[in-house]
Amino acid sequence: MAFMPGLQRLLRHTPLLPSHHDSIRLASTLTSPKLFVSGLSRLTTDEKLKEAFSSFGQLVEVITDRASGRSKGFAFVTYTSIEEAEKAREGMNAKFLDGWVIFVDPAKPREPRPPQHSRPQPSESGFTINKTVGWCG
Repeated sequence: MAFMPGLQRLLRHTPLLPSHHDSIRLASTLTSPKLFVSGLSRLTTDEKLKEAFSSFGQLVEVITDRASGRSKGFAFVTYTSIEEAEKAREGMNAKFLDGWVIFVDPAKPREPRPPQHSRPQPSESGFTINKTVGWCG
Protein backbone atom coordinates (compact mmCIF):
# COMPACT_ATOMS: atom_id res chain seq x y z
CA MET A 1 0.00 0.00 0.00
CA ALA A 2 2.96 2.29 -0.51
CA PHE A 3 1.33 3.83 -3.57
CA MET A 4 -1.64 5.24 -1.59
CA PRO A 5 0.07 8.47 -0.41
CA GLY A 6 1.20 9.15 -3.99
CA LEU A 7 -2.29 8.53 -5.31
CA GLN A 8 -3.83 10.79 -2.68
CA ARG A 9 -1.33 13.55 -3.53
CA LEU A 10 -2.13 13.18 -7.24
CA LEU A 11 -5.87 13.39 -6.62
CA ARG A 12 -5.47 16.45 -4.40
CA HIS A 13 -3.50 18.36 -7.03
CA THR A 14 -5.51 17.28 -10.07
CA PRO A 15 -8.40 19.66 -10.64
CA LEU A 16 -11.63 18.00 -11.69
CA LEU A 17 -13.18 19.82 -14.59
CA PRO A 18 -16.77 18.68 -15.00
CA SER A 19 -17.43 21.67 -17.24
CA HIS A 20 -14.72 20.40 -19.62
CA HIS A 21 -16.48 17.05 -19.97
CA ASP A 22 -19.87 18.72 -20.27
CA SER A 23 -18.61 20.93 -23.09
CA ILE A 24 -17.44 17.87 -25.01
CA ARG A 25 -20.79 16.14 -24.52
CA LEU A 26 -22.79 19.22 -25.40
CA ALA A 27 -20.71 20.27 -28.39
CA SER A 28 -23.08 20.65 -31.29
CA THR A 29 -22.64 18.19 -34.10
CA LEU A 30 -25.74 19.38 -35.90
CA THR A 31 -25.29 20.82 -39.36
CA SER A 32 -29.00 20.95 -40.08
CA PRO A 33 -32.12 21.66 -38.00
CA LYS A 34 -33.51 18.22 -38.94
CA LEU A 35 -33.50 15.44 -36.31
CA PHE A 36 -33.99 11.69 -36.62
CA VAL A 37 -36.11 10.26 -33.79
CA SER A 38 -35.95 6.48 -33.29
CA GLY A 39 -37.39 4.01 -30.80
CA LEU A 40 -40.94 5.33 -31.18
CA SER A 41 -43.99 3.33 -30.24
CA ARG A 42 -46.43 2.51 -33.03
CA LEU A 43 -49.01 4.40 -30.97
CA THR A 44 -47.09 7.66 -31.36
CA THR A 45 -48.94 10.01 -33.71
CA ASP A 46 -47.89 13.24 -35.42
CA GLU A 47 -49.79 15.17 -32.78
CA LYS A 48 -48.01 13.45 -29.88
CA LEU A 49 -44.64 14.13 -31.51
CA LYS A 50 -45.52 17.79 -32.07
CA GLU A 51 -46.67 18.12 -28.48
CA ALA A 52 -43.47 16.52 -27.12
CA PHE A 53 -41.06 18.49 -29.32
CA SER A 54 -42.78 21.88 -29.65
CA SER A 55 -41.54 23.17 -26.27
CA PHE A 56 -37.99 23.39 -27.67
CA GLY A 57 -38.77 25.72 -30.58
CA GLN A 58 -40.84 26.29 -33.66
CA LEU A 59 -41.40 23.08 -35.61
CA VAL A 60 -41.32 23.23 -39.38
CA GLU A 61 -42.44 19.66 -39.98
CA VAL A 62 -42.87 16.25 -38.41
CA ILE A 63 -42.63 13.30 -40.80
CA THR A 64 -44.06 9.87 -39.96
CA ASP A 65 -45.70 7.19 -42.11
CA ARG A 66 -47.73 8.92 -44.83
CA ALA A 67 -50.39 6.24 -45.11
CA SER A 68 -51.29 5.74 -41.45
CA GLY A 69 -50.14 9.04 -39.89
CA ARG A 70 -48.37 7.01 -37.22
CA SER A 71 -44.74 6.18 -36.72
CA LYS A 72 -43.02 3.07 -38.00
CA GLY A 73 -40.66 3.29 -35.06
CA PHE A 74 -38.97 6.45 -36.33
CA ALA A 75 -39.75 9.98 -37.45
CA PHE A 76 -38.08 13.18 -38.59
CA VAL A 77 -38.54 16.47 -36.75
CA THR A 78 -37.39 19.76 -38.31
CA TYR A 79 -36.97 23.09 -36.50
CA THR A 80 -36.44 26.60 -37.82
CA SER A 81 -32.90 26.78 -36.41
CA ILE A 82 -30.02 24.50 -35.46
CA GLU A 83 -30.05 25.96 -31.92
CA GLU A 84 -33.66 24.85 -31.40
CA ALA A 85 -32.88 21.42 -32.78
CA GLU A 86 -29.90 21.11 -30.42
CA LYS A 87 -32.11 22.01 -27.43
CA ALA A 88 -34.63 19.36 -28.50
CA ARG A 89 -31.89 16.80 -28.96
CA GLU A 90 -30.51 17.48 -25.46
CA GLY A 91 -33.97 17.57 -23.90
CA MET A 92 -35.56 14.54 -25.56
CA ASN A 93 -32.73 12.06 -26.17
CA ALA A 94 -33.14 8.88 -24.07
CA LYS A 95 -36.50 10.07 -22.67
CA PHE A 96 -39.79 8.21 -22.49
CA LEU A 97 -42.54 8.92 -25.02
CA ASP A 98 -45.65 6.74 -25.03
CA GLY A 99 -43.89 4.28 -22.73
CA TRP A 100 -40.86 3.79 -25.00
CA VAL A 101 -37.36 5.23 -24.71
CA ILE A 102 -36.69 7.39 -27.75
CA PHE A 103 -33.36 8.46 -29.22
CA VAL A 104 -32.79 11.77 -30.96
CA ASP A 105 -29.88 12.08 -33.39
CA PRO A 106 -28.88 14.40 -36.22
CA ALA A 107 -30.62 13.41 -39.44
CA LYS A 108 -28.24 12.24 -42.13
CA PRO A 109 -28.61 13.62 -45.65
CA ARG A 110 -30.57 11.41 -47.95
CA GLU A 111 -28.35 9.27 -50.14
CA PRO A 112 -29.14 9.28 -53.86
CA ARG A 113 -30.90 6.16 -55.05
CA PRO A 114 -29.95 4.44 -58.29
CA PRO A 115 -32.46 5.09 -61.08
CA GLN A 116 -35.16 2.46 -61.36
CA HIS A 117 -36.04 0.90 -64.68
CA SER A 118 -39.49 1.95 -65.80
CA ARG A 119 -40.19 -1.34 -67.62
CA PRO A 120 -38.66 -4.81 -67.63
CA GLN A 121 -35.80 -5.34 -70.08
CA PRO A 122 -36.07 -8.29 -72.48
CA SER A 123 -33.52 -11.06 -72.05
CA GLU A 124 -31.14 -12.25 -74.80
CA SER A 125 -33.80 -14.73 -75.96
CA GLY A 126 -36.32 -11.93 -76.45
CA PHE A 127 -38.56 -12.90 -73.52
CA THR A 128 -39.36 -10.54 -70.70
CA ILE A 129 -38.41 -11.94 -67.32
CA ASN A 130 -41.11 -11.68 -64.67
CA LYS A 131 -39.48 -11.54 -61.24
CA THR A 132 -42.74 -11.68 -59.32
CA VAL A 133 -42.60 -14.04 -56.37
CA GLY A 134 -45.80 -15.81 -55.39
CA TRP A 135 -48.13 -18.66 -56.07
CA CYS A 136 -49.47 -19.42 -59.50
CA GLY A 137 -53.11 -20.26 -59.50
